Amino acid sequence: MQLIKSVGYHLAQVNTATLRAPLHDPGMTDFVAQIQQINAIADADPEFVWRLRAEGADDATSIRAFEDERILITLTVWQSFEGLSTYVYRSAHAGVMRDRRRWFEPAAQPILALWWVPAGHRPTVAEAKERLDHLRQHGSTAYAFSFRSPFPSPNTIPAAAVSLS
Repeated sequence: MQLIKSVGYHLAQVNTATLRAPLHDPGMTDFVAQIQQINAIADADPEFVWRLRAEGADDATSIRAFEDERILITLTVWQSFEGLSTYVYRSAHAGVMRDRRRWFEPAAQPILALWWVPAGHRPTVAEAKERLDHLRQHGSTAYAFSFRSPFPSPNTIPAAAVSLS
């Protein structure tokens, strides 16, 4: 069944990454140099809704949400699964994904979780951590899922039910 946009819901996503070195390390220069540009691409995307930023900053790189201070967190909200997927895999962000092993440690467990939120809701870091933990413990469910095993939003409208007139 082909699906179209959700009505009244947006897609939240959290992802984490464990730095190989501190952000000020010369080995991280290429990564740090891309942050502003990659965020600007997201900000300009018509499907983009919101992203977590540290107080007084334009990004979240200074937020330490985990005991291990090497772990970065990204928390965003998008209008649709397709919008987020296009940004992650078909924009300049895809280059960061391709090169991530240069800057981040390999992960033995999921580092990304997706879930549906009511339009207008801004997830907290605590909420994001809870969703990621749930995915790690239970696999993809409607509560928290992955790109590989997505769940439709609570109010997704089947394309067949939409009149084109």
